[in-house]
Amino acid sequence: MNPHPPINPLSVGVEDGARLIGVARSMFYEILARGEIESFKLGRRRLVLVKELEAYINRQAKENSR
Repeated sequence: MNPHPPINPLSVGVEDGARLIGVARSMFYEILARGEIESFKLGRRRLVLVKELEAYINRQAKENSR
């Protein structure tokens, strides 16, 4: 029995961020370069807040809904 509940990450790296929103890594870098999703560096890693990914997907869904 595990006494600790699973931890939901606050931020993810580029590979996981791309996978979470369903795009290729190269497309994810393009989205970052355009400033559509904010990212930050922690040491050598480029990270994105999970909240930023959720906000991006919500914006895209709203703008591109039929």
